[in-house]
Amino acid sequence: MTPTTVLYHRVKKSPRNVAFIRDNESWTYERLATQVDRLARGLIEHGVGKGDRVALHMANLPELVIAYHACFRVGAIAAPLNIRFKTAELRPLLQRLRPALYIGQAALYSQVASIDFSTLAWNRRFIVDGSVKGTWVQPWTRLFAENNGDPIQVALDVDAPVVLLTTSGTTGEPKFVIHSLATLAKTAESIEHWDLDSDQISTLFCPMIHASGLFTMLASIRFGVPFVLLERFDPDAVLDAIERHHCTWVVGLPFMFAALLHHQRARPRNVDSLRTCLVGGDVCPPQLQEQFPSFFGIPLRSVWAATEAFGSLTYGWQPGPVSRIARGAQVRLVDDSHLLVARGEVGELVVRGPNVTIGYWAGPGQIKDAPKEGWFHTGDLMRQDENGDLWFVSRKKHLIIRGGSNISPVEVERVLMAHPAVRDAAVVGVSDPDLGQRVAGFVQLADRAQSVVLNDILAFATKRLADYKVPETLEIIDNIPRNALGKIDRRLLLTMIPEWESRETETWIYSFYL
Repeated sequence: MTPTTVLYHRVKKSPRNVAFIRDNESWTYERLATQVDRLARGLIEHGVGKGDRVALHMANLPELVIAYHACFRVGAIAAPLNIRFKTAELRPLLQRLRPALYIGQAALYSQVASIDFSTLAWNRRFIVDGSVKGTWVQPWTRLFAENNGDPIQVALDVDAPVVLLTTSGTTGEPKFVIHSLATLAKTAESIEHWDLDSDQISTLFCPMIHASGLFTMLASIRFGVPFVLLERFDPDAVLDAIERHHCTWVVGLPFMFAALLHHQRARPRNVDSLRTCLVGGDVCPPQLQEQFPSFFGIPLRSVWAATEAFGSLTYGWQPGPVSRIARGAQVRLVDDSHLLVARGEVGELVVRGPNVTIGYWAGPGQIKDAPKEGWFHTGDLMRQDENGDLWFVSRKKHLIIRGGSNISPVEVERVLMAHPAVRDAAVVGVSDPDLGQRVAGFVQLADRAQSVVLNDILAFATKRLADYKVPETLEIIDNIPRNALGKIDRRLLLTMIPEWESRETETWIYSFYL
């Protein structure tokens, strides 16, 4: 069943059952479906139809759940925007999307306000909460239409794009990962292998603008699991919610569980209800998995997932970066020639199945890099042990993953080099026990720029990049090392870091997943 079919099935079967809880307010399936239906009718009245993009720019609010399902209902393409992006990052994304409509949060609209009307029309900007200065923004209640009793007549293509999830590419330009109604349905179904069933109560604090949050929401509704919706990740709020609502199922990123462990240790809450805690998005620090059971009573299990192929693997039984192949999933480990590697040898993980992306969105009606014969190449290197379990080894490319968020070194380098005092720049990921990696930068200054203060360069970058992308420490060097092909020698840069870390340097800047 597609996400919209699932929702209306829930309404027919158990209309007064709780779909989710937000700030101790319960949303029943009936209430949720009524709002979805009214918004879907309003979208149609505003001329939004199949294939039109709707930009969604908000944190984990009930309005985001409604907006997703309304887009699915009319065949529009939901295009969630990263709430940490700033204007310079959002502008090219919106220029590529050319959305028919923008639905956002008042606190975030300032990053969109200056976007040209040719990209985002003046009369197509709607805010779900509060008010903002300016004559062009409308309350989203104007989008809603009353149910006139007639059914919504839209013939949906289950294989057409319905959501575009952004993920960083190695070129610095984010990619739009396409999912259809069919792939969303299969992804939600596959999370059953993560022990999600109708006896659970889940938490949802991972942003729904990303795969982890979106798929958790869809899977919870798919299995009739009430979920506690938290606007943002706050460790105390999560622990309080677990205690108050007797939550049983939690999925998050390594740094999130590290924060939960720290706050539970400082002020213990009753978490005896927990039955399943899964960590993904990056390699979980061993010490975190070792300490977790002492404070939460259950193990912290690792699971691999990707925006393009969520649910192909399930959690491993052992500590460490290990996953198991989900029942029915097609998985291979291959070498650079796409040939199968022997068991025990390292190969790239490739997966195939109905949950896998149909490709990357290049424009209306344009899909590029569709998986060949259905096989998606993840870019992750793994090895398979004698039990058939898959152990993560490393990433094939140089993408930095900080707290579960992908960061393109090229994008950050371009911003650094835009500063007039910088001639060349390089960025690498430094291993970190809490966040997985941190961003470390190197700059070569232009002539007569030796008096520049590093904080000036960092302030320049902070205005143009989301906080989590800004280098957390920056070093001036005489030359950026490059290999014979002119590419940055990142391995050599990494060898320079221990000596540098032993000195007194800039303070690490924490910018958690907010």
